[in-house]
Amino acid sequence: MTTFAAPPTPEAGPEAAAAWVNEVGADTLAGRMGMIFLEAAPRRVVATMPVSGNTQLQRMLHGGASAVLAESLGSLGAALHAGEGRIAVGVDINATHHLPVRSGTVTGVATALHLGGTTASYEVVITDEAGRRVCTARITCAIHGRRKRG
Repeated sequence: MTTFAAPPTPEAGPEAAAAWVNEVGADTLAGRMGMIFLEAAPRRVVATMPVSGNTQLQRMLHGGASAVLAESLGSLGAALHAGEGRIAVGVDINATHHLPVRSGTVTGVATALHLGGTTASYEVVITDEAGRRVCTARITCAIHGRRKRG
């Protein structure tokens, strides 16, 4: 069994949280798809993903890869919102693909729409290197577990 250092406290900042996710997530789907998290906080999560290796037969970014990026960003934001001892799981996602991307890197930015006690929802905007919006997604996560009382 692999053990990792505890996640950084919120006071450490979104860059420290992103670095921790990159370390512990190396062997997850996000790691296999080449995602690199740049910021991670309950209200905003940012990551990049290479197009290469994440394409469909016509060598364009696969729509499913965009959906995985969106769910990874939203689920992480919801988990950070949920806090210690609670988990967040995606229960609904939709994605609209606007433009094809054939090369380079895309950037996803998840922005919280709702941060509640049992659900969290995010809008995720994915752009190409020229800043063009290539996908818009929305994800809702359910939050499970007992809240820590303080």
